[in-house]
Order: sequence, then C-alpha cells, then structure tokens
Amino acid sequence: MALGRCDVGAWSGKKNQRHIGRWFFLFSGARMAGMFEISTTGQGLYEFTSQVHDWLRSRGADDGVLTLFVRHTSCSLLIQENADPEVQTDLRNFFHRLVPPTTDPSMSYLTHTYEGPDDMPAHIKAAMMPVSLSIPITNGRLALGTWQGIYLFEHRNAPHQRQVVAHLSR
Repeated sequence: MALGRCDVGAWSGKKNQRHIGRWFFLFSGARMAGMFEISTTGQGLYEFTSQVHDWLRSRGADDGVLTLFVRHTSCSLLIQENADPEVQTDLRNFFHRLVPPTTDPSMSYLTHTYEGPDDMPAHIKAAMMPVSLSIPITNGRLALGTWQGIYLFEHRNAPHQRQVVAHLSR
C-alpha cells in the first residue's frame, strides 16, 4: 500500500486565473483512491480534468471505472463542455436565475438564511445537480468526449477549499 501527495492546479473558469489545489492518493491491489483539493474564489465552474488525467497516469491506471464524489453540500460535479468559456458563464447565469439568493423576493419562503443569502440557494443547486460522477477509464485515459471536461461547480460566493474523493475500480 502506498500513500503520496502532489500539488495540482485547478482552473476557475475565469480568464488566466489559476488556483492551486492538491491531490492525495492511496492504492492497493485492484483499487486506487485519492482526493483532490480545489480552491475556489466564488461561484463558477472549476475544471480539473487535467489533474485527474495526471493522477491516473501517475498511478499507472489502465482500465476501470473512476468515481468522483464531492464532500460538500453547496457545490456539485459536472461533465461539461470545456471548449467555449461562454458555456460556463451561461450555466452559472442560468442557475442564478433559477435559484436566486434569499434576498430575492421570490425566495422569501426559505427559512435557512442565517449563513448568508447564497447558502440555501447553494444547497438547492447541489440537490439539483450531481455530487458524484462515474467515468470509464480505457487504456489509462478518461473516456470523455472531445469537448468534455470535469468541473467542480461552486455555488457559494466566498472562497472555499473543496475536496473531491476519487476511487478507481479496476
């Protein structure tokens, strides 16, 4: 059994802005587990596809299924287009209109408001979107489409350190 750590970067979705995170790994036999730490600066999509790819390559993964799970209740995981940044902007704007802050009169029925006007809407968004993903691994590579990337979707306004657990079954 081996345990290790390596620094990785996470993209915030904002032009030329890079955030540093870390990943940890633990593997034994036909299973491999790890954790990605992603620093966010507020609401938005943070791609970490290349970090997952690097992690798989560093561990010598071949074929299997990768499960990613975010350990928080106010963010989500998505597989989404990574070619045009307007997609991320439109997604963020759509979900902001769909679930506005609690200061919006349409949200006056909410009672969980003491953690800020973005907190309960963040929980609602996380309930609507996936918090785990399953991705096939073929010949050591993520079986994603040409324009697909793996994103953490931060639903809170403030910066956070997010943890995404990775588990590879071979």
